[in-house]
Amino acid sequence: MQAYRFALDLTSSQQRQVLAHAGAARVAHNWALARVKAVMDQRAAERSYGIADEVLTPALGWSLPALRRAWNAEKAVVAPWWGQVSKEAFNTGLDALARGLRNWAGSRRGERAGRKVGFPRFKSRRRSTPSVRFTTGAIRVEPDRMHVALPRLGRLKLHESARKLARRLEAGTARILSATLRRESGRWHVAFTVEVDRTERAPVWPDLVVGVDVGITHLAVLSTGEMIDNPRHLETAQVRLRALGRAMSRKQGPDRRTRAQPSKRWARAAARLGRAHARVANLRRDGLHQLTTGLATRYGIVVVEDLNVSGMLANRRLARRIADAGFAEIRRQLAYKTVWNGGRLLVADRWYPSSKTCSACGAVKTKLTLAERTYYCTTCGLVLNRDFNAARNLAALAAEFDPAGSGPVAGRGAIRKTRLGGQEAAKRQPGTTVNTVDKTGTVAAQGATAA
Repeated sequence: MQAYRFALDLTSSQQRQVLAHAGAARVAHNWALARVKAVMDQRAAERSYGIADEVLTPALGWSLPALRRAWNAEKAVVAPWWGQVSKEAFNTGLDALARGLRNWAGSRRGERAGRKVGFPRFKSRRRSTPSVRFTTGAIRVEPDRMHVALPRLGRLKLHESARKLARRLEAGTARILSATLRRESGRWHVAFTVEVDRTERAPVWPDLVVGVDVGITHLAVLSTGEMIDNPRHLETAQVRLRALGRAMSRKQGPDRRTRAQPSKRWARAAARLGRAHARVANLRRDGLHQLTTGLATRYGIVVVEDLNVSGMLANRRLARRIADAGFAEIRRQLAYKTVWNGGRLLVADRWYPSSKTCSACGAVKTKLTLAERTYYCTTCGLVLNRDFNAARNLAALAAEFDPAGSGPVAGRGAIRKTRLGGQEAAKRQPGTTVNTVDKTGTVAAQGATAA
């Protein structure tokens, strides 16, 4: 499964049609959510009166088919104009609600990993992002590769050529499953979800292992000695973003208390600020894709750390720079790109002391502050860049336990509390765990015992 995303150049009438479809999705979502909440509140009130469960108000199913049946029974009253838009618009809103309810229920039962998911909320016309998804009907790329055809919307002009997707479609190695229209920062995009038949690939150096240590000074430091500078797109754009933010604050904006509508100048200023933020996001996305693609296509095994990014963002002095670097996005992209290119991604244990460990003798420091950018080993006298030392330790996780590059790979983890032994801690402890990414892209923990 792969997505192809293209920018669109829509006419005024086409924008109104797409917005009408996105509005229909929002109407269906809000109506179904109100219906679900009403049934839940009614059943809770009846239980408080001591009414038996057998005679309670019938429950409304939360699955997509159940919500669709309820909508079809009431759409003539709720939305008399339903015939003016595609049925896929209403299906988009109902599907979003079904997913939200399923995630909320799974989170409450403890069946869903990650943060707790709240109950779905109503979508606002002004604050929600307009979006609509098409799964049926005529969805195709035109022969000129500069237009796409979607149900009820007709031919839409692309801002760039869709030749990469068109070549796969013409060769029969791809099949379009759905198309999603979404507006971001004033520009509409179309994203095709495609089922792709991939040929087996091999990295340029299939037997070479590389450790990747991400940071702020350098976005990535490789165990080969290569250092990729951090472009710091957000910090570079701060002067312009502050100026645009001040200009917008001087204009008459919306007021929820008095229900005052924003002025046209405020809307134009907000659009300029949104485009500036979108430019920063696009530059960051492009740079991360270039970095991860280069790593996945060159090296057979890539080793990264399991960083606690959400915890790192609690540092108010570094939060902006950490968020701008995109540590989590680097790992996410490497997870699927290594599979695409025939390599493997190894994720070191979160408590593995890659920065505190000497890559030459294996001694572990008791403490290493962030201000110490050069690693000094008092045992063997090694003097090395801190990030380069950590990258070499990450590469050693795969090289020491699996030098041939075959079989299960394990690495040295670390206990949460470093054992003290004078100025230096004890040697690293073998036999702990490292996380690996299997062929499906999921992270699985594997253990190993040193001989």
